[in-house]
Amino acid sequence: MKDELVQFLSLKYGGIKSQYPGEGRRKWVLRALQDFWTSPPEPESSGTHGAVVVTDNFLDEEDDPFDELVDGPQLGLLVRTDFSDGQSWKSFCERLKSEEQDMVQAMQPPEPAPSTSTEDADVKMAGNDDGDDSDDESTDGLAAPIIIKIVEPVSEQEKTIFENISNLRALRLLNDVDIRLAPTPPSGTKRFSPPNRLVDQKGWQEIYTGPTLWIYDAQSNKDQCARLVSQQGDIYGTATGDSWRARVTHICELQFNMTHLQMKIDFGGMDRYDYPERKRNLEEADSGV
Repeated sequence: MKDELVQFLSLKYGGIKSQYPGEGRRKWVLRALQDFWTSPPEPESSGTHGAVVVTDNFLDEEDDPFDELVDGPQLGLLVRTDFSDGQSWKSFCERLKSEEQDMVQAMQPPEPAPSTSTEDADVKMAGNDDGDDSDDESTDGLAAPIIIKIVEPVSEQEKTIFENISNLRALRLLNDVDIRLAPTPPSGTKRFSPPNRLVDQKGWQEIYTGPTLWIYDAQSNKDQCARLVSQQGDIYGTATGDSWRARVTHICELQFNMTHLQMKIDFGGMDRYDYPERKRNLEEADSGV
């Protein structure tokens, strides 16, 4: 977490937690962040040189109602936000898991060919005499890696929370908020106006960390795609929460490559994100929680 936000939270978090008991870590931090955005420090004067260093360790033991959805070995979350077509959703999930299984199997090392030579057999037996049988350990029962975890609200209360939510709302529920210095505008480019925390507000940008979010929405029933949500802006003028649509057949491969191969999807420096979703996020940004 950015030092400037940690310093701010160290002063505000305890009081907000007492004022809103039971809400959980993410909402408490977002409420504190509301106060931060009313008067953010100037980036060039916000260093902590000479100040007492405060860490964010005080957040480590804080629980959140949505942690159980986020916790786990998965790389990303597929979040269902439309409940109008159960069959399309089922088909989407089946295809996703099939693609995931195929990808995991393709990554497994090939099994060594069985040896039939007496010489090889003697070498193996000699190795066994040393008491080292690690090569013979069974891999049965090892869990296959999970690339995408499916988050499907079931109860009416859960559906109310997730139905038709924006990218920003999903980030605030399932990721942890942070800030960073906003990207530098290209030469000759005016700063984003009116200022918005998701793009550039006094040189800062609100960002999120946590598992990648893929949003299944009403359009997914027709195009079998999901919204891939960005956790921070790309080039100057793009926004945290921007998204574009990816087909279910590509989701697992994209997720793996983004996580493990540091693949970056930047459209060659062009702004090709879904503008209606960006507009929706920008309008919701100041609502905080």
